[in-house]
Amino acid sequence: MHGTSLYWALNIDTKLVDFVQELATVHEVDFPSVQRPNDPKTQEPIKPAHEFDVRLEPDNYTEEKYQLFENYQRYVHKERPVEISRSGFKRFLCSGLGQSDRVVDGRSQKLGSYHHCYRLDGRLVAMGVLDLLPGCVSSVYLMYHQDVKDWYFGKLSALREITLATEGEYKYYYMGFYIHSCIKMRYKGQYQPSEILADPGTYSWDPLDADFLARLSARRYVSMSMERRLRLPPHQVTNIEELGLNNDELTQYRHYQKEYSATSSNFRDSQISAFTVGMPGVMSLVEVESTIPLGRWVIKIGNRLVHLDDLQSWAEWDIRDATSLKGYVAELAAALGPDLVDQLVLKL
Repeated sequence: MHGTSLYWALNIDTKLVDFVQELATVHEVDFPSVQRPNDPKTQEPIKPAHEFDVRLEPDNYTEEKYQLFENYQRYVHKERPVEISRSGFKRFLCSGLGQSDRVVDGRSQKLGSYHHCYRLDGRLVAMGVLDLLPGCVSSVYLMYHQDVKDWYFGKLSALREITLATEGEYKYYYMGFYIHSCIKMRYKGQYQPSEILADPGTYSWDPLDADFLARLSARRYVSMSMERRLRLPPHQVTNIEELGLNNDELTQYRHYQKEYSATSSNFRDSQISAFTVGMPGVMSLVEVESTIPLGRWVIKIGNRLVHLDDLQSWAEWDIRDATSLKGYVAELAAALGPDLVDQLVLKL
């Protein structure tokens, strides 16, 4: 999917043995590991000029963390001061899974939501937001101060997080969404071996390799199960005859061609409800309707807080219509679950 979000994962397995050995070098810059040669005059160890420290901390709010977030949103995302708030930061990045430990094969393994804090001479200069789950390390967000914008913290944090995943014996490292049309995300494809959940037909994982990247560049919409079935080349097809398709395959190709040639707007308009698709991990429509009172969900309109069922057309909208507000809200509720819905306020 050229302009669509795809979920990306790095498999921490035996293929990474050589790479993992190299990752051990990331600790060499940690203050306790920095080499301290003796001063020729005093014969005392020379103190490093700077102290670099990286550690996991609970994802609780501190003013230090908020100031870093405020700087990052203002300079990198170009948000106005009025758009940045302490309450928004807390809601976005400080309300995770909590923290706990478990023992796996005799080794302690952390679980929950954490802040991966990078400090230089005691100053917080960058912070990653991580969810440590039984099978993976999931990278949620990264922020860094404007002063260190040239330090490649995106790549540095990825190496640190891959090291954390391997040392903690988590099976996967999730780097989140990959949007091929977003240049800033292209670096994610540089870490191998990696896989991407990108097939809306089968929800299967495929290698994020040169062949897949070429297909993403050639088409707005990519379904690898369909591409394999029709034996499509990775480049753009200019002559249908060269594909050697039979009549049934040709019909399938023409339908597929309409999908990958669609603009993002009419692609959305043609979407059916997630409830019809049966998306894995998402509540069914029956579950939503029986456990979540959607109409009582609070929405902020301007400076007013109202319930959804106070909206004039709420009763008329069809919950199965993915293009209606009720359909959007129902799909969101199905993904979030009743506990989060009860805590969140929607905003127009």
